Amino acid sequence: MDSRWNDADARDAIAQFAGDPHSNEDVALRVYSSRLIGAEPSLVLHGGGNTSVKTQLIDDTGARVDVLCVKGSGWDLGDIAPAGLPAVRLDTLTVLRSRQALSDEDMVNAQRTRLLDAGAPNPSVETLLHGFLPAKFIDHSHADAILALVDQADAAAICGRLFGGRLAVVPYIMPGFALAKLAAETAEANPDCEGLLLLQHGLFTWGASARESYERHIRAVSEAEAFIAASASGPDSQSLDTDDRAVALDIHAASLRGRLARDPAAGGTQRPYFLDARTGPAIARYLARADLDAVSQRGPATPDHVIRTKATPLILDSLDDLAELDARLAGFRDRYRAYVDRQRTARPERVIQPLDADPRVILVRATDSTPALLIGVGTSPKAARVAADLYTHTIEVITAAEQVGRFQALPESDLFDMEYWSLEQAKLGKRSPRRLEGHIVYITGAARGIGEATARSFAKAGAALFLVDREAAPLEALAAELDAAFACFDVADPAALRASVDRCVSHYGGLDGVVSNAGYAPQSPIAACPDAVLRASFEVNFFAHQTLASAAMCVFEAQGMGGYLLFNASKAAFNPGAKFGPYALPKAALVALTKQYAIEGGPIGVRANAINADRIRTRLLSQVDVEKRAAARGLELDAYYRSNLLGREVSAADVADTFLHLATAPSTTGCVVTVDGGNIAASPR
Repeated sequence: MDSRWNDADARDAIAQFAGDPHSNEDVALRVYSSRLIGAEPSLVLHGGGNTSVKTQLIDDTGARVDVLCVKGSGWDLGDIAPAGLPAVRLDTLTVLRSRQALSDEDMVNAQRTRLLDAGAPNPSVETLLHGFLPAKFIDHSHADAILALVDQADAAAICGRLFGGRLAVVPYIMPGFALAKLAAETAEANPDCEGLLLLQHGLFTWGASARESYERHIRAVSEAEAFIAASASGPDSQSLDTDDRAVALDIHAASLRGRLARDPAAGGTQRPYFLDARTGPAIARYLARADLDAVSQRGPATPDHVIRTKATPLILDSLDDLAELDARLAGFRDRYRAYVDRQRTARPERVIQPLDADPRVILVRATDSTPALLIGVGTSPKAARVAADLYTHTIEVITAAEQVGRFQALPESDLFDMEYWSLEQAKLGKRSPRRLEGHIVYITGAARGIGEATARSFAKAGAALFLVDREAAPLEALAAELDAAFACFDVADPAALRASVDRCVSHYGGLDGVVSNAGYAPQSPIAACPDAVLRASFEVNFFAHQTLASAAMCVFEAQGMGGYLLFNASKAAFNPGAKFGPYALPKAALVALTKQYAIEGGPIGVRANAINADRIRTRLLSQVDVEKRAAARGLELDAYYRSNLLGREVSAADVADTFLHLATAPSTTGCVVTVDGGNIAASPR
């Protein structure tokens, strides 16, 4: 690993943050070098690691005070800013070292009460460690190559041979007050050292400048990488060349997701998960190991991964054999519950609420037809991605550790303490779930109008979205804004439509609901309507809905979790108008289709409902056509939109809110809801 320090970039960082109230030159350089570390996935991932600087800032009295600026909770080193390095008063912080003990809760309180800014994020749980060490700049990472050395039974001896006295070794202790004191004592006992190797944990380096601390860090990691490479022989020597990539999952993903969601021993509670699948040479080599069943079950590369990946992965021989999948998943859950029971029994003084027993990482061996897979499992797309990322690097650590000696994780008692540590669990968040949290929803016609409003409403309610439209620019912009997956094509293309459902399943791991919204409104007297016009209307306004619903039903059946089909019909289905036959006829058929899916989907928990809307300001009709319709009724344009029983204009957001209600109405199916402000002629009979 090479140093990426650049003096010109460092000067630019100083200039960039010159006016930031949280910053000075020290903090600006701390931000710059922190981002260098955060840009290296082999050093830190997803909020891992932390950095600090001891400097002076102005408090609210105008006094210049000594502070420790240390990474705050919720910030990643890769994009950290001065606000992500909350300033803690240093003089009273270091006094805490004289304490004999300090509980985790008291430690968090002590750190918060010393903040210069009461609104700042919580300082890192390793704030005291940074504070008790005297160095000005301190860097901490979970570098893959370092973990491969410190995750060994004889790690101290290996590290001593490689680094000599330049890096001192600290035995494993959970992060917190005790570790902070031990690290400070170790540094004092080794006054010439320039950093610490924390067994089973990672690397700390320090220096008088940001550059010195950073480059000491890079030097240590580079030496570890070279040591591993020199220890390697055979194909494993390629192990550090990570080449994982996303891989398409087929309908088996839906079967897997459904089985993960249902845990018979948990009282039938349904937990929707997301899946993130990877493959690549390093993953394939790892899953082909003869000792995979043993080495993969020893534990995580570093204990703080346990809250994201659990201690061990679930191993499958394939995704085809559902009986094997059921048996192995049940076995994993039984082993997890037994582990929790053992550790709870050993801690009778603690009240411990068990977490779910589901795996967060699944390893699937290669078959003749499918590659080796690493599948991350999470309660959100990000959580699934984090689990997959972390275990990808765990593979690198384990493989490298085995080249050096024998990979050794912590005993299960230490892993349990970390997994059920309140400060670690706080990272996962305990907020109340939103209405569609965990739902994967596919929406057509999403770029504008009702589709766009529905996408925004569902995203706000917590759904993960797959958006479809034929207008590329607005679709891509909306997908980027809502962090949604998308596909641009015409829904009249049945092959593209089916393929897009497959892409949705591949991207997220499954599907929970569909809002089949896309449509257009051709006009012609029905007797004179060209066959091509009528058939084209049926392709979009009926058959596209049927193709999408049919593909979604295959996923719903494989998952066994139910689901919902929501169709945008039209008031024209019940109240057609002159020259609107080419539009009204397929919409009437769509209402019938809704009822048919309600009948046939009911036994597997699939709900089918439709909305009949009217006079919404969308691009379904051209402005000229709308003005003609208003004029024919003797109305100004705004009055035309308010021409209903309630005398109020109905918006696309009103329709979206009704779609949201139907998505979350567990006892409603076969229903056609009017969203038109009141039109008796169009009300269902």
